[in-house]
Amino acid sequence: MALKVCSFLPAATRMIHQMGLEESLYGVTFECPSDKPKVVRSYIEGNTYSSNEIEKIVSESKQMGKSLYYIDEELLQEIAPDIIFTQDVCDVCQISTSYVERAIYKLEKQPLIIPLIPRNLNDVYANAIDIAKAMGKEEAAYKLLAELKKRTDTITDTLRKHNAPLKRVMVMEWLDPIYNCGHWIPYQIAQAGGVDMLSNPAGYSIITPWDKVVRYNPEVLVVAPCGFNIERTAKEIDKLAQREEWKDLAAVKNNAVFIADADLFTCPSTELVDGIELLASTFHPDIFPFQEKFKDKCKQLYMQKKCPKCSVNFTCSASGCWCSELPQVMPMNPEAGCYCPDCLKELIESKIKEQAIK
Repeated sequence: MALKVCSFLPAATRMIHQMGLEESLYGVTFECPSDKPKVVRSYIEGNTYSSNEIEKIVSESKQMGKSLYYIDEELLQEIAPDIIFTQDVCDVCQISTSYVERAIYKLEKQPLIIPLIPRNLNDVYANAIDIAKAMGKEEAAYKLLAELKKRTDTITDTLRKHNAPLKRVMVMEWLDPIYNCGHWIPYQIAQAGGVDMLSNPAGYSIITPWDKVVRYNPEVLVVAPCGFNIERTAKEIDKLAQREEWKDLAAVKNNAVFIADADLFTCPSTELVDGIELLASTFHPDIFPFQEKFKDKCKQLYMQKKCPKCSVNFTCSASGCWCSELPQVMPMNPEAGCYCPDCLKELIESKIKEQAIK
């Protein structure tokens, strides 16, 4: 009889797919990158809340002892799983093991609940083995981990070959209020050739005062709020850019501020190796070229460009750029690229006059 598995956390779902074991997967959460039935839902899924509003909702739910998640019990009864993978790292990010245990008592067949509790990067790799072993496919985990080790070894060897200095960086897990990074992310940073002295290795991320960030003065800043993709983060990045002393940060002066999909960092799956590769290219772009696969997962906030009309160098922003405040009379000349402020204003005025004459 075929094994029926439910994954109640996206990290497990991603690892099951990476190991080629998805044929045994019968139920997932609303956040999982899977077409399997969604058994776990959230009261705030599909919301348009701001970072600060989400923070308040989460804090209130914790104070009241209420979960933000719930289980479609009818669907779970129909699936009748043999195994359910859960987590006990963060009740805010995913449904907790204790909630799942309370929800399955009605099931005729009691499934085996396997909680995953990663604290660091090695724990994440060990979780892959635990998942595969429970599914009777332990060799699939070792095969995947061997491939991942080759990739991380390549980064380490390249850093040593170039005698690359450690970059002083910060990976930000939340925007409003600001949170540092914790758990496995500091280990990702270390393997990519950086050090984040504001981080909390193997522990929870915590609210970090802005003046502390300013004093630390990171050379590279990666903003990846938990659960956000780059489009969602771009909508709120101005909350940082408008802060006092923002322009004085070394990362801003060096055009080394990046917004990235949180799944590359906050989701404890074996895809964290993708995150390590991305970080390496942001910390040391001279020796790790930016990979095409990250094109839609990471954007440099500020980019140095050269005006095609007057050859002046200027800065463009991936969010809230100065050009968005000018009259929209596009298209100009898409093939020419971006114009500097003076030339763009001149071209817009000329275009408006042309339209007025017509």
